[in-house]
Amino acid sequence: MAEKFDNLEEHLEKFIENIRQLGIIVSDFQPSSQAGLNQKLNFMISGLQDIEKCRQQLHEINVPLEVFEYIDQGRNPQLYTKECLERALARNEQVKGKIDTMTKFKSLLISELSKVFPEDMAKYKAIHGEDAPS
Repeated sequence: MAEKFDNLEEHLEKFIENIRQLGIIVSDFQPSSQAGLNQKLNFMISGLQDIEKCRQQLHEINVPLEVFEYIDQGRNPQLYTKECLERALARNEQVKGKIDTMTKFKSLLISELSKVFPEDMAKYKAIHGEDAPS
């Protein structure tokens, strides 16, 4: 997979360099530089075709829109990954706390119900594979 990205990166770098050179030619255009301009335009077209071929190889890659927002804001896109992991970790801690609370509540509920309904709770514990109340 990295080879596909390296290939795309190489084509993009060549394309950017070609566009830079094209800009230089256009900014100081002389009729004698028409052949060079035409050549650069043809290189630009072939560069776009090469990029399109690379895009077809990477069609299964999905990038969250938020990553593009980070880039548009001038932020490092790796911060998006870091912040996603931090949010997932925080959410995981919340869910773990809820699970622990529910487990404690279940134990307390079974304990209290065993005091009030000992026979029914003995049946419940037998069905669910828990030890009978002592």
